[in-house]
Amino acid sequence: MQPPASQSSRRVAHLTTVHKRNDIRIFKKECSSLSRHGWEVSLIVADGKGNETESGVRIYDVGKSHGRLSRMATAPIRVLRRALALDAAVYHFHDPELIPAALILRWKGKQVIYDVHEDVPRQILSKHWIQPTLRASVAKAFEWLEDFSARRFSAIVTATPHIADRFSLLNPHCLAINNFPLQEEIDLGINYRPPMRDRKANICYVGGITRMRGAVQMVQAMDHVDATLILAGPMESKGLEDQLRGMSGWAKVDYRGEVDRAGVRAIFNESRLGLLPFLPVPNHTSAQPNKMFEYMSAGIPFVASDFPLWRSILADADVALLANPEDPHSLASAVNQLLTDPARCQQMGQNGLDLVTTSYSWASEEKKLFHLYGQLSQA
Repeated sequence: MQPPASQSSRRVAHLTTVHKRNDIRIFKKECSSLSRHGWEVSLIVADGKGNETESGVRIYDVGKSHGRLSRMATAPIRVLRRALALDAAVYHFHDPELIPAALILRWKGKQVIYDVHEDVPRQILSKHWIQPTLRASVAKAFEWLEDFSARRFSAIVTATPHIADRFSLLNPHCLAINNFPLQEEIDLGINYRPPMRDRKANICYVGGITRMRGAVQMVQAMDHVDATLILAGPMESKGLEDQLRGMSGWAKVDYRGEVDRAGVRAIFNESRLGLLPFLPVPNHTSAQPNKMFEYMSAGIPFVASDFPLWRSILADADVALLANPEDPHSLASAVNQLLTDPARCQQMGQNGLDLVTTSYSWASEEKKLFHLYGQLSQA
């Protein structure tokens, strides 16, 4: 689809106060895809790293806040000021804390898209920084605000079909744009992955290292695995890092801190399999993590939580083994099955590549994004 002829109607702005400027979904997929197809794209962030232009996307930094409460209270105001100065035709925002600012943009007659990455009311129920006795009330209050706002936005974009099911009852312009892999990631998996027989007995996890994503169980499982666990990504807290380092399984962990995309690819190419042991909290059981598709596009099998949704995606395709994420012995058993059979790892990795190539590629998702933008820019 060709973008509209009017220059002003091609001007779009993505807004975030929480995510990094190089976020895979926001920058690598949505912003970069729009820019390549002729849209004038800006991305407003709040990370304190300054303004720049990358891949045709103008990145505007409104400054970093110190602490969660300061960010939630002040960063949306700074983002709103910059957004109004850009005078875009379409505003696409990615964080719940930006809902009030987005409503103001909508009331000013702008086209506004809410990109819902998570099922936030269910996510609140497991937020460690909210008092347990308050979580249900906070979740209910937020769901009311989100429902009220969703009816007023121009469109809703969600990261999974499950989240879209909820919002489609509130807004007729709702669609799921899934976090499927970029073609360049799939091509790297096809063309540049070392054979499994040449790899050491490494397993990997790359991403946010949190309790809810099974960090403790992963390290506990290493007591029963003869391998190295390559961990990379930010730690949830100093307390969690201290706990993990104090566990006996940490002796088999190679922690590399935060790495760039090249570093992620290098880790995948060193590993025979990945881990995806998210714990069974409401926001996880209905999620489709980006990491699931990253492992497949890298051509490596993985051990994942045995959730009904994940089983429906993974089991018949023979790309992963499923385990109880709360049981380190269950995780270790599945890991050992794969580590001792490089030929099976090779075949399961190929199955994953075949699956993302035929069914789970970003190319299909960006077409839906272009169609939505074309509709909004002409409204």
